Amino acid sequence: MKKFVYDQSEGSAEMRNLLGGKGANVAEMQRIGVPVPDGFTVTTEACVDAMNAGGTWPEGLWEGVLDRLGALEERTGRKLGDPDKPLLVSVRSGAVFSMPGMMDTILNLGLNDAAVQGLATESGNPRFAWDSYRRFVQMFGEVVLGVPSDDFEHALSQLKKARGVKNDTDLSAEDLQELVATFKEIVAESAGPDAFGDDPRAQLRLAINAVFDSWQNPRAVVYRRANDIPDDLGTAVNIMQMVFGNLGETSATGVCFTRNPATGAKELYGEFLVNAQGEDVVAGIRTPRQLAELEGELPEAYAELLATMARLEAHYGDMQDIEFTIEQGKLYLLQTRNGKRTAQAAVRVACDMVDEGVITTEQAVQRIDPKQLDQLLHPTIDPDAPRELLARGLNASPGAGVGEVVLDADTAERRGKAGTPVILVRWETTPDDIHGVIVAQGVITAHGGMTSHAAVVARGMGKPCVAGVEGLQIDIQGRSVIIGGRTIKEGEILTMDGSTGEIFGGAMALVPPRFDEYFQRITAWADDIRRLRVRANADTPEDAARARSFGAEGIGLCRTEHMFMSDTRLPVVREMILANDYPEREVALDQIGPMQESDFVGILEAMDGLPVTIRLLDPPLHEFLPSLLEASRSVERIKEHGDEGDLGEAELLLARVKELTESNPMLGTRGCRLGLLFPEIYRMQARAIMRAAHQLKAKGGDPRPEIMIPLVGFAEELRRMRELVEEVVQEENEAHGVEFPIEIGTMIELPRAAVVAHQIAEYGDFFSFGTNDLTQTVLGLSRDDAEGKFLQQYIEDGVIDANPFSTLDIDGVGAVVRMGCEGGRRAKPGIKLGVCGEHGGDPASVGFFHEVGVDYVSCSPFRVPIARLAAAQAALDSSFKDR
Repeated sequence: MKKFVYDQSEGSAEMRNLLGGKGANVAEMQRIGVPVPDGFTVTTEACVDAMNAGGTWPEGLWEGVLDRLGALEERTGRKLGDPDKPLLVSVRSGAVFSMPGMMDTILNLGLNDAAVQGLATESGNPRFAWDSYRRFVQMFGEVVLGVPSDDFEHALSQLKKARGVKNDTDLSAEDLQELVATFKEIVAESAGPDAFGDDPRAQLRLAINAVFDSWQNPRAVVYRRANDIPDDLGTAVNIMQMVFGNLGETSATGVCFTRNPATGAKELYGEFLVNAQGEDVVAGIRTPRQLAELEGELPEAYAELLATMARLEAHYGDMQDIEFTIEQGKLYLLQTRNGKRTAQAAVRVACDMVDEGVITTEQAVQRIDPKQLDQLLHPTIDPDAPRELLARGLNASPGAGVGEVVLDADTAERRGKAGTPVILVRWETTPDDIHGVIVAQGVITAHGGMTSHAAVVARGMGKPCVAGVEGLQIDIQGRSVIIGGRTIKEGEILTMDGSTGEIFGGAMALVPPRFDEYFQRITAWADDIRRLRVRANADTPEDAARARSFGAEGIGLCRTEHMFMSDTRLPVVREMILANDYPEREVALDQIGPMQESDFVGILEAMDGLPVTIRLLDPPLHEFLPSLLEASRSVERIKEHGDEGDLGEAELLLARVKELTESNPMLGTRGCRLGLLFPEIYRMQARAIMRAAHQLKAKGGDPRPEIMIPLVGFAEELRRMRELVEEVVQEENEAHGVEFPIEIGTMIELPRAAVVAHQIAEYGDFFSFGTNDLTQTVLGLSRDDAEGKFLQQYIEDGVIDANPFSTLDIDGVGAVVRMGCEGGRRAKPGIKLGVCGEHGGDPASVGFFHEVGVDYVSCSPFRVPIARLAAAQAALDSSFKDR
């Protein structure tokens, strides 16, 4: 029979997958002598088995819980529910991967009407006993029985109002005893008269079950999806003896980090509350105090805490996020885990730990989540921009955010998904707000501190957060807020700076990001490790320069069609399309050629000394013309309504639009098909490329253009296109008296091209896999239709794991890429292989591209650093597997 329950003394950090992160780390702390409360852990396997059985517990689980509970009672000399020496326990979730606040916790389990009297007598502190009991009734009611939290909070507020006090700590023992009775009435009214009960063992079983169920609650599901955590891992359940931070002025509770999780600086960072329990700190119920102030309150416990923080960071070799409780002067640690941090902090911590000799440069590179680097690549507030400062709060998570004010998570999600930038403003976020936080540009809260839920989640997601804004008033009914004395209605725009804690009225100008020394060091280490080269997709000199500043080693895709779309060029392009014959078309091309040459000069100059792969014209010609509907209406307006315009020209345009319009242009007359029908277009482009290269070469530059023929499916298509391009290359070389060789290749974006890659390779110097279109053609999906209609539903329903246009479908599209690589290299071992779809900047996809042996990936400029880091991690993973 499986073992489902382990004493803490049986566990260690290596048992994370079985005991969850919390259970494994508490066991590890106990093993190395750090003071922790006693307890035991129900495994993740128990949760998974219960889920798979529709909620029915696996055989032996409850018996295992009772057995370990009995052992805990024997070790502590206490019993659950005992009227003289009651044992109180916490029941907490503990997933394999940290999911802060997403699942459920019950504290003070073991209290009933008899045990509370025993706790009051034993502690000599009736107020503490009744405070613990009212917390238990509320948490059990909310988590296990589903009683709305507002019902309890309203009753608490009414009692404080009646007593004329502000804080919970101002209520007397008698007040709290009355509150327990009120809370029980609320539970009975909501869940039934017998739902709460008074048997702590029965309540323990219900509590464990509720924690199991919380794995599937909506906020946990949303969080896992946002952080790529599998749904089938389940959660462990940690049952630990309670230690009490609410036992008076020599007791406290808090959260601390061994380094600053916002900046990465090695400095004291944390918060605490005297005479409180843990949820008071993270939930923002009371505004906590800075950790340094603990020295003045409890100096011995403070000194021990600092020593323990240093010890744990050294033991784990990473920044730690620690929860602690001080019970009548004695320190206990409830949890330690690798701390969530911003990208800025992650990069700095990794570099500093290399300097301190804690980790190697390879380990530093592996520590950084490539997706997290995206946080460093976005703008900050322009320091010279005019500003209207409304308020200041705590700078809980760095970065700038500009957006419309929204006051609840549902509105944030709805507007955010519609494309509207929003700032979520709340009294304090709860785990149930996660779906709104994900889409928001930033979060502002009236309550809470640097370790509150809002701050922790925002930092983990790279969202700016300003917490604890004094004077922030929120009118939910009126859908408005008052900040700095100014009324802001929902929908009005604010700018926030999570780095300074400042909030400004209106939309402020932003400036491009600047990379600090830590970013430069980590990406330099990655460059030393990786095999894959990283290029960028760029169509303008500005994009090319930006990509180069981000570390791009060339351009993997320069789309020439984007150069035709400006207002000044579109009329000439339309002349070319509307031409009745070759001579007319040649007149238009003679005008377009110098424009293209100028474009190529700018891009090749920006990438001097690096390869630039230029794709010849790809889209169908009708994309440069008005739509059929628009052209028809234009004729109608001139003919029927006397609008200005040349009717003959309008009718000619309509006729040409009808002639070129296709029912499925994605698979129609585009790419090399266009070049074969109108070879003069590709000839003009090839000539413009060569002339630009010769021009720069004559000035002492080092241009390295490569010409890519799009949408090849037959080897004969590439053979003919190569012949055409080579004729132009030879003509231009002879005209300039300089031999300038140039590589000619193709984009593999059709399944047939991958299948017959061995044939196509005969005429190509390189292949570049266009994974955006290849995904459409392999999966039979129209991206625009699929993403707008059913792909998201597929993901939510578990039909597919991820959007195949974001992360490569390795089993399907990946198999086709592998086939193309193997076929091409079989026919021509030295052929250069690249990827130019946006998958080239997706870390999970980059790992696959490394494995199949492509030479480079290409992605948008802002994803170049992400690809550089992901390529290094892929190389390290591959090296590790080969050992």
